[in-house]
Amino acid sequence: MRSSTAPTRTASDVAVGSAASGGPGRRLAAAAACVLLAAGCAKAGTAGTTTADGGGSKSPVKVGLVYSRTGPLAAYGKQYLEGFKAGLAYATKGTGAVDGHRIEFEEQDDAGDPAKAVSAAKDLIGKGHKILAGSTASGVALQVGPIAAQNKVLFISGPAAADKVTGLNAYTFRSGRQSYQDIRTAASFIGDVKGRKVAVLAQDNAFGQANVAAVKAVLGAQGATVDSVLAPPSATDLTPFATQAKAAKPDLLFVAWAGDTSSALWTALSQQDVFADTKVVTGLDLAASYPLFGPAGEKISFLNHYFGGAAGTPVEKAMDDAVTAGGGKSDIFTPDGFTAAQMIVHAVESAHGSADDTSALVKALEGWSFDGVKGRTTVRAEDHALLQPMFQVRLTGTGAAAKPSVERTLTADEVAPPVTPMAG
Repeated sequence: MRSSTAPTRTASDVAVGSAASGGPGRRLAAAAACVLLAAGCAKAGTAGTTTADGGGSKSPVKVGLVYSRTGPLAAYGKQYLEGFKAGLAYATKGTGAVDGHRIEFEEQDDAGDPAKAVSAAKDLIGKGHKILAGSTASGVALQVGPIAAQNKVLFISGPAAADKVTGLNAYTFRSGRQSYQDIRTAASFIGDVKGRKVAVLAQDNAFGQANVAAVKAVLGAQGATVDSVLAPPSATDLTPFATQAKAAKPDLLFVAWAGDTSSALWTALSQQDVFADTKVVTGLDLAASYPLFGPAGEKISFLNHYFGGAAGTPVEKAMDDAVTAGGGKSDIFTPDGFTAAQMIVHAVESAHGSADDTSALVKALEGWSFDGVKGRTTVRAEDHALLQPMFQVRLTGTGAAAKPSVERTLTADEVAPPVTPMAG
């Protein structure tokens, strides 16, 4: 099944700027804060094309974005796209080009469906795209990565957090964090875990399973006993799973949740009075989700990939200014799009404006260290892990007044995952 397409765009179209995988979110709250992107001006069934410099003799660099424009993770996809546009403008210094070669990108909506994503990726590759980016969902990234390797195209995965994306193959990179970095951040909240009981409450999908594996790898290796409670992604009545989590009587309950059922999850946990009996750690998700925690929010220890204003870096300010100018607001996955654009521009610059030699693009990214939104960021050469800072965060206030603040910034080295042998 072929995914829907949006117009091909260039970096100059967004030179003044505009704007998984990871923790809880709700469609209602996300929809209130994140308006889905409107389609551009193109004839039905075709992709419109615009140029960065009014034309020119040099061939453009064609980038394909396969991400969730619709579906349960659409709010994350919107943030990613806004960040990508801002990142292209920033990395090309507003020119929309590298060495005179326009940067064009074509959007394809996978709706979070790996089958649609594979179809979209093949379509883009067939059109001559040598660079793919996106992947809001982990299941998508794990399917698109092998397609990229088979066709020798560069693939930069986005918010998808599954650890298996790291080291997947020589052509696959990531512009966001991974589950292991989340768990290392969670582990920083507690002391010696030897002999302690940890339970993971998650959805039974690639993202949830990756979190269970990461908790076992990090806390299990430190002597904790790790169990899991996994709910079907389609489940809407989450009381049975909250009851199981309470019955496990863990010293630490780690909650890994994504999508639009988080309201039901936190309601169920509150009704079972889980917060009174155990320490709860979870990821702080998009801003629209903050009110969902209610009074319990101030009792939760939050690990965090990013929230607007968390980093305080010059690059973050540039991103935020561009996104705000476009009518958006920086959020949890805005940096993933921005970083992807930085990586693409760097790779193409190293190849003097060409994307024809994918091996050269890969070589340019391996070991590259740069100033990112969150601070100093490094693409580890051995397995393409993206080494970056992470945050401990406290949420204060309830409802619309809920606000996050950084309690501690963990360095890239403190949360670095172990090196993964390259699979292909």
